[in-house]
Amino acid sequence: MIPFPQISPEIFTLNLGGLSLSLRWYALAYIVGLILGWRLIVSMMRRPAIWGGRAPCAPEQVDDLLTWVILGVIVGGRLGFVLFYDPAYYLANPAQIPMVWQGGMSFHGGFAGVIVASWLWARRNGVAILPLADAMAVVAPIGIFFGRLANFINAELWGRPTDLPWGVIFPGPAAQDCPGIIGPCARHPSQLYEAGLEGLLLGLILLLLVRAGGLRRPGLVFGVFLAGYGLARMFVEIFRVADAQFITPDNPLGHVIGGPVIGLTMGQVLSLPMVLIGLALIWQARRRAPVGDRGA
Repeated sequence: MIPFPQISPEIFTLNLGGLSLSLRWYALAYIVGLILGWRLIVSMMRRPAIWGGRAPCAPEQVDDLLTWVILGVIVGGRLGFVLFYDPAYYLANPAQIPMVWQGGMSFHGGFAGVIVASWLWARRNGVAILPLADAMAVVAPIGIFFGRLANFINAELWGRPTDLPWGVIFPGPAAQDCPGIIGPCARHPSQLYEAGLEGLLLGLILLLLVRAGGLRRPGLVFGVFLAGYGLARMFVEIFRVADAQFITPDNPLGHVIGGPVIGLTMGQVLSLPMVLIGLALIWQARRRAPVGDRGA
């Protein structure tokens, strides 16, 4: 078993006239992910050759796109959590819906928010949506990687109990509530599994695909991202504890479809459409001739 590292969720706190302002690792993860993603997309838009002759938008337009993406992440992530994970509570307490600082963000909701925001921006600026989606898919694993590291530092979204040597003893009464286990309870560091699979591995695959000319087939990189993330998330859900509102004495694994032993968690249910849509995009992109070869 590995003791949980002594890392505070807050990087630093400033006290200004009785008002405390804190920078948390989770906020820093969002900031770093967005900045690095923004710079990488700008770099890609400056290289028309990787697109088959013309980038989908000018590098200067990416600054405006970033604003739309930030709004999509925040609004979509919060509404996704409210609708997918605890609608009854927020229906009874609607004033708490905008209180994002109290926690509760959904990746799938944030992803849907980015899709909607990007589509609206693309229509407004006359930009082809599939090449734009490909560019954003390349940079998405950066934010996922840093976000999952922040989840680990916050000691949240931990995994199920395990006796494997890399099991982590997460702090808090909820993490240590492991029926049948005497003494410290070690759990799968599922946040690190996701950082490795959905962040590092998927990001490397997408970068290799770009080097191989994947951006010349609109929708291919986006499809690989959807299918890759969906499969990785569905796999990690096997080791991750479901959200508390889905866990009952008769359903200890928190399945929302199926039975108490064999079934699907909410994370798996939301990831399955990503896999199917991703495979469809890959199939369609492979059927078309690469950009730059058409009409030859």
